[in-house]
Amino acid sequence: MNRKSVTSRDVAKLAGVSQSAVSRSFSPDAKVAEKTRKKVMAAARELGYRPNSIARSLITRSSRTIAVVTYSLENPFYSFMLEKASRYFQQQGYHLQLFFAPSDNGFDTVIDDIIRSQVEGVLMLAITLDSTQAKEVADFGIPCVVINRTVNFDGISQVGSDNHSGGYWAGHYLASLGHRRIAYIAGLPNSSTDLQRKAGFLEGLAKDGLTCHAVEIGNYRYADACHATRRLFASLPSPDALFCANDLMAIAAIDTLRHEFGLSVPEDVSIIGFDDVPMAAWPSHSLTTLKQPVEFMASKATELLMAQINQVDTAPENIMLPVTPMLRSSTRRSIHHSKKSLKELSDAHHRSAR
Repeated sequence: MNRKSVTSRDVAKLAGVSQSAVSRSFSPDAKVAEKTRKKVMAAARELGYRPNSIARSLITRSSRTIAVVTYSLENPFYSFMLEKASRYFQQQGYHLQLFFAPSDNGFDTVIDDIIRSQVEGVLMLAITLDSTQAKEVADFGIPCVVINRTVNFDGISQVGSDNHSGGYWAGHYLASLGHRRIAYIAGLPNSSTDLQRKAGFLEGLAKDGLTCHAVEIGNYRYADACHATRRLFASLPSPDALFCANDLMAIAAIDTLRHEFGLSVPEDVSIIGFDDVPMAAWPSHSLTTLKQPVEFMASKATELLMAQINQVDTAPENIMLPVTPMLRSSTRRSIHHSKKSLKELSDAHHRSAR
């Protein structure tokens, strides 16, 4: 039998079940006896049958597809988050369709493709979205959740981390170690994550009477951060510490300083990152960083999106999660090392601000 001509009727005949039982066996949410399901799957494998998902979507008016929009997967943080989200959606019988957009105001370039694709929801990773674009998504009635970005629009659910407090801790901690020429390698200009981390960092420095020694842009990318590091250390006096807006750029800075400038981390330069990607803990980097709760972020974002898709009566949520300092050997040790937690520092900062 030609595999392309195999139908659900053929599978039903071989398995000795009804055609509707075959259909239910391939539907994740349908109720069917496990014995029946096994018989159907065995017959389907023998005949080489594959259900026609396109035809089913026309019948059910459900594509069971989620659009994921990002500008890059170079950052391991987003690769890890995408893996967690993908596993969750698979358990719900959904699959992901990936859309890449330019990093600068790039959502406009993919919105039409998303609409034509008949996806049931949109998960936005690392895309700068303004309130006009966010409203456009809402007006189309497409369920949408923004993850690790902030948009000034109440009609879309957002899940992110406390970037400001993380930046504040980094600035204050580097100053507490005795550093005085503390520079910043920024992420994408005008992205909410970078603006919030930088603002907190500057306030953390100011707490100790310092200003930022210099700023260079790394665009959250490895190669760009290497160039940023070269610019920072091309003239004297060079920085004695760096706060990088993500781990990928911090690792780029470590590699550049060691292999091109012959400097030692942390003896010559202390470095702090942000995210706590798996490679941050590798012995070759041992990066001090701010840990984002990536698994919880992914599970919460997918939960919110599925609630919208299933038309659960719930209002859009704006969820901000705490970050956790991970002290490793990319920062120098201090005799007066402070054991204050991020929450204690942040609470003290907010009290002084009042």
